[in-house]
Amino acid sequence: MRYELGERTQATSHGGIALAHRVALASGLVEAIDERVHVLKVHRPYHESDHVLNVALNALAGGQTLDDIELRRSDAAFLDSLGATAIPDPTTAGDFCRRFEAGHIDALMDAINDARLEVWKRQGPAFTDTTAVIEADGSIVATTGACKEGMGLSYNGIWGYHPLLVSLANTREPLFIVNRSGGRPSHEGAAVYFDRAVELCRQAGFRDVLLRGDTDFSLTEHFDRWDDDGVSFVFGYDARVPLVARAQNNAELVEEYQELVRLATERFAARAVRARQPRVKEQIVRDKRYKNIRLLSEDVAEFHYQPGRCTRPYRVIVLRKNLSVERGEDVLFDEVRYLFYITNSAAHAPADVVRESNERCEQENLIAQLKGGVRALHAPVNTLNANWAYMVMASLAWTLKAWMALALPVHPRWRDKHIAERERWLRMEFRTFVNAVINTPAQVLRTARQLVMRVLAWRPQLPVLFRLFDAL
Repeated sequence: MRYELGERTQATSHGGIALAHRVALASGLVEAIDERVHVLKVHRPYHESDHVLNVALNALAGGQTLDDIELRRSDAAFLDSLGATAIPDPTTAGDFCRRFEAGHIDALMDAINDARLEVWKRQGPAFTDTTAVIEADGSIVATTGACKEGMGLSYNGIWGYHPLLVSLANTREPLFIVNRSGGRPSHEGAAVYFDRAVELCRQAGFRDVLLRGDTDFSLTEHFDRWDDDGVSFVFGYDARVPLVARAQNNAELVEEYQELVRLATERFAARAVRARQPRVKEQIVRDKRYKNIRLLSEDVAEFHYQPGRCTRPYRVIVLRKNLSVERGEDVLFDEVRYLFYITNSAAHAPADVVRESNERCEQENLIAQLKGGVRALHAPVNTLNANWAYMVMASLAWTLKAWMALALPVHPRWRDKHIAERERWLRMEFRTFVNAVINTPAQVLRTARQLVMRVLAWRPQLPVLFRLFDAL
């Protein structure tokens, strides 16, 4: 074996990055950023959009830290793929993040959402003739640094930040990210960004808007206002003593309980019966005589309840979980637990409200992707606003992935196949997407009038990639 240097061949392992950059240009993102965001006094030679895309495309190419930008700026083929002669180095990228104030970051998110509206409007009426589901949740971003301005001690004893993520469940796009100190409550500031997300979805033309969140986001002081504005909501609600007493002791309510059949149970019941795999973990728990809480059944019912900060009652769905507390083969006792959900939607049956709320768990997967895949929810800089700006810019890599999926055309003849391919890209994990689509080795040939990306290896996603290129 021997290694040789191909002197006249210029190639890159990130052949799909040029198409991602093309999507960013076609969406109007570059113009929107330069028009709204004014951080630099002099543009020599970079504009704000150059810095933002530098961080985003570094993450989309698989970069884990700001220092990985050095690999991109020393890759001549990568630069030619973007039509650039140079990109900012890691030190300049960090300095750009430190220049941001809160107003600049809001302007950056508004610029991204301006381009997002253009992407959504190109999907046709079928895309917006649905309910836009907006979710919010907080997540702890840990840091071992001792000089991070704005950091705090979280409820579980972790030092760091506590960013808020507001996302669209339909496409798993992050709409707003708000960085906060680690000691702040999960719901702080959520109502403001809920309202901004509702306005964004209505500008896009969505038929209805639904808000979802866990018990921390049951902001009862805003319920009446959202209800008057025609916004639906489904939130978890704390199992307070009066509600539990009503669920236990109300004779009429007890008679109304109906068994909850999970959607997975319905689907598996319709399929052919096959042998179940042995429950290894369950058997170990029994053999070791560990305490085991086993779910026997679930029942749902509903009643009306008026929170203290509301002027009208709302539907409360109660989920009764019948549990068996066991040790080994012995049953210690039976236990009943109650979960509550509050909603203003009259169109959902009680079981549908529970399912709608449980689907919010998909946002946990999005947060996991932004943390572990994109590594956007990290704190590489030294101030709260600088890390906030980095989170917004790095999360743009996930947004570009979603826009690439939405830009895939759907032809009538192959409608089912093309829709399945679009959903596959939307639901694909970030690292899988980078390896399957972005990291396509290609030779880069740049002439006076065109850029040629000559693919050097076959990938299963290449037909989809070429179809996206033809559409653009």
